[in-house]
Amino acid sequence: MFINVDTANEKVVDILQKAHVFLMGIGTAREMIPFLAQDKALLHSGPPIAWNHMCDAMKAAVCGAAIYEGWAKNVKEAEMLAESGKIAFASANDHGAVGSAAGIISPSMPVWKIKNETYGNMAYAAFHEGTGKVLGFGGNDDEVIKTLKWMEQILGPMLSEALKMHGTLDLTKMLATGIQHGDEGHRCNMVCTSMLIRELTPYLLKTSTSRDDVIAALEFLNRDDQTFLNLSMGLCKATMDPAYGVEGSTVVTCICTNGYEFGMRIAGLGDQWITAPAVYAEGNYCEGYSREDANPTMGDGYIVETNGIGGVAVGAAPEITHMIGRNGDESMQMTMDMYKITVAEHEIFKIPALNYRGTPLGIDIRKVLKLELLPIITTGIAHKKPGIGLIGTGLIHPPLQIFENALAAFEE
Repeated sequence: MFINVDTANEKVVDILQKAHVFLMGIGTAREMIPFLAQDKALLHSGPPIAWNHMCDAMKAAVCGAAIYEGWAKNVKEAEMLAESGKIAFASANDHGAVGSAAGIISPSMPVWKIKNETYGNMAYAAFHEGTGKVLGFGGNDDEVIKTLKWMEQILGPMLSEALKMHGTLDLTKMLATGIQHGDEGHRCNMVCTSMLIRELTPYLLKTSTSRDDVIAALEFLNRDDQTFLNLSMGLCKATMDPAYGVEGSTVVTCICTNGYEFGMRIAGLGDQWITAPAVYAEGNYCEGYSREDANPTMGDGYIVETNGIGGVAVGAAPEITHMIGRNGDESMQMTMDMYKITVAEHEIFKIPALNYRGTPLGIDIRKVLKLELLPIITTGIAHKKPGIGLIGTGLIHPPLQIFENALAAFEE
């Protein structure tokens, strides 16, 4: 049967345009994600990967999670446990979830419960830990474990109680507002983070938690401008998942990386993983650091670029210009270029500086290969040594090879 690719791509875009995503509440990972209900199981960012292929930062994050869960007393014991094969690993994306950087989600962690009301599917996102020495960047010392326990025992239950009083939060509307006020949904989330805190503060004050704990929670959320990032990721995961399996479509539905391999999914190929070697970011490094210190990029956050935000929408976010080492004209031109490799313009996410033109939506592998113009992704840059954390902000492009591999998969 003849399949019209353009018609298939229009169908995918229609699915994405109609998505309306809400924050429903908070749950424990083992309760929300069946894979984590088994003994000793962890989710990670990017496509599936075995322990022996993980980069040092991801291995260190695995060890931190094992200590946090009480499976090991120290890093050495955790390494031995992982090497023994007694920890089951899986891609978060394969289980309806997303995580930033190393993306480790362990059974006891609180997760955001996010629902695409249009299609009824759920997505789950780990909490953002902040920057610096955190589990996502390979931190696994006592301070990191203490913070994770606080998030599990204090922050998660407190936010859950507040959300029950508040009711669902319209994430699609919140993100659309943020995009129009300077966010781009990946590295810039200050506006959406502020709106989230504003929405929740009255209800946090009404929770049964002590005043000191409420103050600590507000300080934690406020000092991390990226608090909303994981909600943005979860929103995009919930938006993209219904587009899997549209026969013939060449639209990209997922981009992610685990520090060893880039992973990509295409609507017409369903949940099949297309992979290519991981890449390094180029951008602005913090004082004292350079490209030689960087870890290959890792994280599930790159799914936002498939939904018309993040790097493809850098023209919407003036703050990102300096962060990625570009000027305003260059950032705007980068977004203009992204219209050349996408199928449509987003009907909800709009860029004021472009007379409220919709952001570029629906990366088409055919257009990428024809023009040899790669999607733009904004990203944080982690140190290659575990626990040091964020050392810069920059840009990456998925390797051209992964688009060539995707086209070859269509032809098989």
